Amino acid sequence: MSMSETPDLGGLLKQAQEMQQQLMAAQSQAAEQEVVGVSGGGVVTVRMTAASEVLSVSIAPEVVDPNDVAMLEDLVTAAMRDALARGAEAQAEAMGVLDGMDLGGLGLGDLLG
Repeated sequence: MSMSETPDLGGLLKQAQEMQQQLMAAQSQAAEQEVVGVSGGGVVTVRMTAASEVLSVSIAPEVVDPNDVAMLEDLVTAAMRDALARGAEAQAEAMGVLDGMDLGGLGLGDLLG
């Protein structure tokens, strides 16, 4: 590799620092974004942040059957999974700010390792 092909390490370091700042901003944005998971056609809803902090759980009275607690548990579990999946999607969208960053052909692993 000739000198002209050697990446500018100072420039790469600056880009890595900018990427880190953008990543932190995206994570903060995702932490504040709210998502809602549903199950049973909406009889159970879970509202949480995209950072997985549960804000509330709502259960329609008609699904509360003392003789079938297992069904209610399944509905809550399904709503939680739905909310977590939506939160993961929101985080992935927030991380999209990092797409297209030019690191001189090097990946982040090359810079750190």
